[in-house]
Amino acid sequence: MLKTLLIEIGVEELPAVPLLKELKNIEKKYADILEKHSLLGEFEFYYTPRRLVIWHREFKVSQEDSVEEFFGAPLAVAYKDGVATPAANGFAKKCGVTLEELSSTDKGGKEVLYYKKDVKGKPSTDLLPEIVESWIKSLEFGKTMRWGSSAESFIRPVRWVNTLLGDELVPMTLFGVQSSKETYVHRISKFGATAISGAKEYFEVLEKGGVTLFPSKRAEKISADFKLIEKENDVTIEIDSELFDEVVAINENPTALLGSFDEAFLRLPPEVIITSMKEHQRYFPVFKDGKLINKFVVVSNALTDDFSKVIAGNETVLRPRLEDGLFFWDNDLKNGLSTKGLEKVTFFKGLGTVADKIEREGKIASTLFDKFEVDADKADLTRAVEIAKADLMSEMVYEFTELQGLMGGYYAAEQGETKAVATAISEQYLPDGEDSTLPSTPLSGVVAMSIKIDTLLGLFSVNQIPTGSRDPFALRRAVNGLVRIINEFEFSFDIVETMKELSQNYSEIDLVKLEAFILERVKRYYDVNPSIIEAVLASGERDFLRLAQKIKALNNLVNAEGFDEVSSTFKRVANITKDIDLSKDHAVETSLLSEAAEKELFKRYSDVSAVSFNSYEEELDALLGLKPELDSFFENVMVNAEDAALKNNRKSLVASVYKSILNIADIKEVSI
Repeated sequence: MLKTLLIEIGVEELPAVPLLKELKNIEKKYADILEKHSLLGEFEFYYTPRRLVIWHREFKVSQEDSVEEFFGAPLAVAYKDGVATPAANGFAKKCGVTLEELSSTDKGGKEVLYYKKDVKGKPSTDLLPEIVESWIKSLEFGKTMRWGSSAESFIRPVRWVNTLLGDELVPMTLFGVQSSKETYVHRISKFGATAISGAKEYFEVLEKGGVTLFPSKRAEKISADFKLIEKENDVTIEIDSELFDEVVAINENPTALLGSFDEAFLRLPPEVIITSMKEHQRYFPVFKDGKLINKFVVVSNALTDDFSKVIAGNETVLRPRLEDGLFFWDNDLKNGLSTKGLEKVTFFKGLGTVADKIEREGKIASTLFDKFEVDADKADLTRAVEIAKADLMSEMVYEFTELQGLMGGYYAAEQGETKAVATAISEQYLPDGEDSTLPSTPLSGVVAMSIKIDTLLGLFSVNQIPTGSRDPFALRRAVNGLVRIINEFEFSFDIVETMKELSQNYSEIDLVKLEAFILERVKRYYDVNPSIIEAVLASGERDFLRLAQKIKALNNLVNAEGFDEVSSTFKRVANITKDIDLSKDHAVETSLLSEAAEKELFKRYSDVSAVSFNSYEEELDALLGLKPELDSFFENVMVNAEDAALKNNRKSLVASVYKSILNIADIKEVSI
């Protein structure tokens, strides 16, 4: 028999961020618990700031009857001379029966003790208290709290529990709260509890009481409000997806409203205004013709027909935030960018201060600038690195740490630094994420690389190497950033040679471990068949730029029609040359070429070798184009001839072909 099941856990307002982080796990955890109790079925999960809700349109009123089987020791062990051994007695005790009630069965070719019993399914009402408690206590929201005299803790105090199977209350106690047939609507609609007769009335009561239970409907309402505001005011609302999810989570009855602030605050950098609105107030910035204007959008939870006081209240709250920002801005401009004090700020234990880090970054940046032959003024590079961290001493960055670097760029421009210097400072941490923008100039790219490389080398030098999923200093992200910058500006960067050179300014570093760590990130960076990356790495290539070019070239050819046939030929080539030292020169003695097929292969290979190709793809395509000649060679020429000179010459010919391909990739490593 099936009935509806409603589970509502009422709480004080849930913080949005912890809830959203755990959101992806909530349904799975509940489903796993249901499965454990043999009650798994379809359900839906909803949430508002004050409740977590599970809804089953159909739920079993009891477990299905089942059969349990128990297998014991082999009969030869269970009985000796017809007398039960401790193994038999222990098995009977485990099954809760007498020896006479046991039987035997064949298992794995042996006759063993056996007992089967019918198990009657338990009523769901008996199991639901344990199910609900296990589910709620399995949720991981981070910090928890205790309230009242309870020794138990949860993210917020639990205030009501409403569990209905059909229209009948399921008695249970959770965090000291007994279940009851009542719920709570929007506080402005009614402060106290509202009694309900059953599940149908529950949904009606919430709707009438100003609670939009379904998160998807709250999101739709907010989106519709945004579109209306944009249309009526000819503006654009910048929608941060994470902030949007937050306002969906913290509102039961959302309404988007347009507010404004004094135009005088627009002399602040846009990022300061936007950060003040987003981080402190959860407001959305508003743009017109691509420029930030003195408007904002707030999503209100109020139940009212007149939102004028709500708008005015939010405008009043925002003003002191912006006044603080303006005060910090003016004060920082008056003081100017200075690194004084950074010599007292520790970067990391064993790596000195931030001032020490700046000095190391300067040496790296100078080396890379010369190595890459950057077309820019080196004085700008030196100056950019010198004052890049200066904004850490500013009042603005002290208040808004996420604006470090960016504020330094603004301050540098205001105090008359060159555009190149200001840009490099503002872009020094780019890219700071998978979808982040890149530095806009080669000089900025070198500055950003120097910061990432110093962090990598520094932390490896004090043995702070990421393990498993742990990466507290985002070193994996730093490597991804290096790869992106190098590819963007086509910098030639050999990780073995360059890291060895740059590591001279650090304590001893295990460069083999560092190389392996970097290459592991490279393997994950490219969205191609992993064996293609392995094939290119097997060639010994360690220059990031050439690595990217070779991976692209091989990937295009592997995905072309007919590569599997080409691959089989060249894997045969690889097999023949497996015992040959390809690091040596393998000159082919033309006077020993006697068969037509080997002469043709040598001629075609010589023609290909004489060409200067414009890309690795063209070169690889030409080399793989030797397949017909190679097939003919293998079919008509005895490689392992009895004459040692002939055999070695033929192997040298095959080795020469494969060595040329191996300069790009080891084809035998490709699996398709």
